[in-house]
Amino acid sequence: MDGMPEHEQDDQEREFDLKWADNAEHKEPSARARMLAARWKENPPGPVPFRADPEHVARQHRRSGWISTVVVLGIVAAVIVLLGYINFRGSY
Repeated sequence: MDGMPEHEQDDQEREFDLKWADNAEHKEPSARARMLAARWKENPPGPVPFRADPEHVARQHRRSGWISTVVVLGIVAAVIVLLGYINFRGSY
């Protein structure tokens, strides 16, 4: 050997391999990219808008905001009633 510990040689070889792979001119696509390319070749996807309709999003957000508020307030009221009931029964 050249006087270098074995693990250092492995590290240098691995580093060289990574640099070599990063500098490759042609990189093979991932399995998912190949699968999608094959699927879309037979059945291309339809057009997708870049952004959703702002009015639909605002309407949905308003509705879900009220529902969330009612659910949270209902849970808080139920906990208060339950704690009051437990406290009332414990006092006798």
